[in-house]
Amino acid sequence: MYSIILAGGSGSRLWPLSRELYPKQLISLHGKYSLLQNTCKRLENITANAQNILITNIKHANDVKFQLRQIHNNGVVLSEPMGKNTAPAIACALAYIKSITDKNESVIILPSDHLIQDIEAFENTIKTSLPAIENGNIVTFGIKPSYPETGYGYIKAGEKNNSCYEVEKFVEKPDYDTAQKYLKEGCYYWNSGIFAGKVSVLLEAFKTTALEIYRNIENLNFSENLSIPFGVYEKMPDISFDYAVMEKTDKAVMCVLESDWNDLGSWQSVYELKEKDKDGNVTEGNVIANDLKNSLIYSSKKLVAVSGLEDIILVETEDAVMACRKDKSQDVKKLYDRLEEENKEARIVHKTVFRPWGYYTCLAQGSGYLTKIISVSPKQKLSIQSHNHRSEHWVVLEGKALVILDGQKYNLNAGQSIDIPLKAVHSLQNPYDVELRIIEVQKGDYISEDDIIRYEDAYGRV
Repeated sequence: MYSIILAGGSGSRLWPLSRELYPKQLISLHGKYSLLQNTCKRLENITANAQNILITNIKHANDVKFQLRQIHNNGVVLSEPMGKNTAPAIACALAYIKSITDKNESVIILPSDHLIQDIEAFENTIKTSLPAIENGNIVTFGIKPSYPETGYGYIKAGEKNNSCYEVEKFVEKPDYDTAQKYLKEGCYYWNSGIFAGKVSVLLEAFKTTALEIYRNIENLNFSENLSIPFGVYEKMPDISFDYAVMEKTDKAVMCVLESDWNDLGSWQSVYELKEKDKDGNVTEGNVIANDLKNSLIYSSKKLVAVSGLEDIILVETEDAVMACRKDKSQDVKKLYDRLEEENKEARIVHKTVFRPWGYYTCLAQGSGYLTKIISVSPKQKLSIQSHNHRSEHWVVLEGKALVILDGQKYNLNAGQSIDIPLKAVHSLQNPYDVELRIIEVQKGDYISEDDIIRYEDAYGRV
C-alpha cells in the first residue's frame, strides 16, 4: 500500500506557536518527533513495500525533506506552487503513483498533522478495510465522537456491511445543539479526513465527479521535476476532497477508526492531550500560577504569571501573546485572519527560525535593514549563496567562523567582523566543536528570505 500524506496546512488555529512558514505539522507537540515525522513512522509497516508520497506547499518543501532525512525516511516530496485545498493535492499525488507503477495499487490518504498513539489499533483498522478496498470502494474512516465537537465535520453511517458501513451523508461542522443531537443518536461519526482505495478507483472518481481536476492532472509529467507547474495548478478549483469526490461518489463506505485520534486542530485539543495537575491545569515553560483551574498556560521564554483564572488558554512566544477562553479556542483562526488583513509579520514567521544548520533570531527590523543573531551548530554550515538586493555585515560573538567570500577563505575569532557585498558569493561555516554565534546586519532595498540564490548546499536545498 502506498500513502499520500497531505502536508500543506497552515495550522492557523494553533497560532502563535504555528506560523505560515513553520506550521503545526513541522512542530513537536507531543514527544520527540514532529507531527509529520510521527505520521511517517505510523505508516512504516503499512507502506513497507511501497512508498510515502508527501505533498506540500513549495515554501515548506525543504523543511519537509529535512525532517524526512532526520528519521531516515525515503518518501517522495511533491511541491505545489500554491494552496488549493485537498482535492487537487490528492489528484496530483495519485497521478504521480500512476506514473511510477503500472499496477493497480492501494493507497491510504491522510493528513500529516494528526496524532495517533495506538499504532497497532490503527494498523488493524487499515487491515479491516482491505476487503472493501479490493471490492472497489473508497473507504473513509470515522471516529466515534466522545463529546459534542463543533469544529469537525460528521459522517452519518447507514447499514453495516461486513466491516464497513454505508455512508448516508456527510455533514458540515454543526452548532453545539446539533452536535449534541448527533452524539445522542449514535450513528454520526467525526470525519477524520483519512481515506483509502485503489488508485484506479480514485482516479475514476475524479474523472466522474471532478472532471476539471482530472483533465489538469493528465498534463503532469514527473519524469524530470517533482514540482507541480504553476500553469497546471492555477487552473485547478480550490476544493476539498470531501466536496469534490466523497459527497458525490457512489463508492463511499466508512470504517470506524478503532485507535485513538486527535487532530490537534485547536488549543483545546492540545489541552485535552496533555497530562494535567490536580487543578486540571497544563503549564509548560516559565510559568507561575496561583488559583488557576482547568487551563493551559504555555511560555516559550518569558515569565508568565497568572492568578484567579479558570478555563483559559494563554500562549506566549517571543513576539506574541495569545489568550482566549478554552471553549473559544477555535476562534484563534479569526485572530490569524486579522493578522493577514493587517499584514502582520507575526502571522508568517517566528522571531527565532530553526534551520538544518542551527537557528537565527530577528532582533530588529526597519526600512532597509534587518539585524539577526545567527547560531551555527558545530560541524555545520550555511549554503554557498548570494543576494541580489542586500549586503551583509557579520560580527563574531562566540566561537570561530570560517567565511567563504568570492572563493577566498577567512577565519574570524570573537570580536572580528567582515562585510559581504551585494551579489558576492559567500558562506558562513562552523567546522569546529563549539557553537558559533554572530550578529548579522542586512542592508538593502529589499529584505526577505526569498532573496537567496543557492549554489551549493549540504541539505539539498539547491
